[in-house]
Amino acid sequence: MFVRFTFVKNKMMCLDIVTKYFKMIEFLTLNFLLILITFFVAGFVKGVAGMGLPTIAMGILSIIMSPLSAASLLIIPSFVTNVWQLFTGPKFVDLIKRFWVMMVGIIIGTLAGSWLLTSINTPYSSVGLGLALIIYSVHGLFGKAFSIPTRLESKLSPIIGITTGLLNGATGIFTLPAVPYIQALNLSKDDLIQALGLSFTVSTIALATGLANGGVFQMDNLLYSAIAIIPALMGMWVGGIVRKRISIKTFRICFFIFIAMIGIEITLHPFI
Repeated sequence: MFVRFTFVKNKMMCLDIVTKYFKMIEFLTLNFLLILITFFVAGFVKGVAGMGLPTIAMGILSIIMSPLSAASLLIIPSFVTNVWQLFTGPKFVDLIKRFWVMMVGIIIGTLAGSWLLTSINTPYSSVGLGLALIIYSVHGLFGKAFSIPTRLESKLSPIIGITTGLLNGATGIFTLPAVPYIQALNLSKDDLIQALGLSFTVSTIALATGLANGGVFQMDNLLYSAIAIIPALMGMWVGGIVRKRISIKTFRICFFIFIAMIGIEITLHPFI
């Protein structure tokens, strides 16, 4: 009787282990599929609009995982696509000389802000991310283009850099206020794309450093992040084709409305 009971007990334990194993495989497979789709969509947006990969990726991934995990997955595909964007023009050295103070500010701000991302409660970091997305989308939809005279650059650049870095470190999004600031400097189209690439690249490296210092860079995140390069580049390629066939104004409106919806969902999620 005892032997039979032990056999049945062991059999139930084995079935329980197998069931949990298959559930884990199903969960990992679903997450993996969602990661691939997310980075394809984010790459597509970057291919059409020239930016938006981290914003889209952080926004969608933060619905299914913590902002900290989403930021870790973002590092490698963001770095690869931004470095490519950085070297699209011939003025790499000139732009570094012009924006080096802002880049230093981004590094300092990101390292300080990443402490929030790695230390504070996840619901609060999610709210911060959601609010950042909402502000970004409202500015994109209703903000008017403005111009900044060259004489103010030396005063504004460190402030913009540190502010961008703090938001980057705390939320994983490095578009505000760097993007509207650089756009307001009246750069040529090629210089603008390359300057944004410089800002995004420095922000990505600084965020990776901050996450590493916080001890949250795990090998499985790095593996998924490396794999995400493929759908991100495929999305950029498709986005580049679509960009030639649709109105960029129409796309931008749809893009910012989508970002606002994601931001609202992430902001309200901890309270509902």
